[in-house]
Amino acid sequence: MANIEVKDVSGKKVEVRDLNAGVFGIEPNVHVMHQVVRAQRASWRQGTHDTLTRGQVRGGGKKPWRQKGTGRARQGSIRSPQWRGGGTVFGPHPRSYAFRVNNKEVKLAMRSALSAKLADGELFVVDSFGFEEPKTKSAAAALKALGITGRTTLVIGNEDVNTYLAFRNLPNVEVIPVMAGNTYDFVNNKALIFTAEALSRIEEVLA
Repeated sequence: MANIEVKDVSGKKVEVRDLNAGVFGIEPNVHVMHQVVRAQRASWRQGTHDTLTRGQVRGGGKKPWRQKGTGRARQGSIRSPQWRGGGTVFGPHPRSYAFRVNNKEVKLAMRSALSAKLADGELFVVDSFGFEEPKTKSAAAALKALGITGRTTLVIGNEDVNTYLAFRNLPNVEVIPVMAGNTYDFVNNKALIFTAEALSRIEEVLA
């Protein structure tokens, strides 16, 4: 069974906690992780890009010259695609890029991401930050005590407001409530930190 050290805000070991092997001890499925992250990123695209076709470009209602007798190629409109200022052929139009991934794949991807983080030594658990008031200075000191640098994702309890407020202004730190946990945020970092409360909840959901 997998296990991990639980530390306090000063970086001292509090206990060694057993982890659910079905969540933190599986062989990561890289293909499913890739598919789920692609779906997430695709759903964030606005898709508001638009180009004008020849029928939408202003002007060009009059034939530029007569059909025959000029020696030039016949033209029907100065807004045809071959003209400068003309319409665009096969250009992008507003659309949704989202595609669906089923719920079993979403959960498998999250379990794979968590297992990979644990195997790579990039998963950390903090008993509780317990900030009486939200101070960014206290949050920075906690990360330093834990020896964590670089891009970090912190997963906290859904009601842990003080911890969220303390960490939110730190550069390279992404703070999310456990209910918003997702594969992209689990892998898009060099260190993934869970509070003990958030860890219990994620095991409950993914087990």
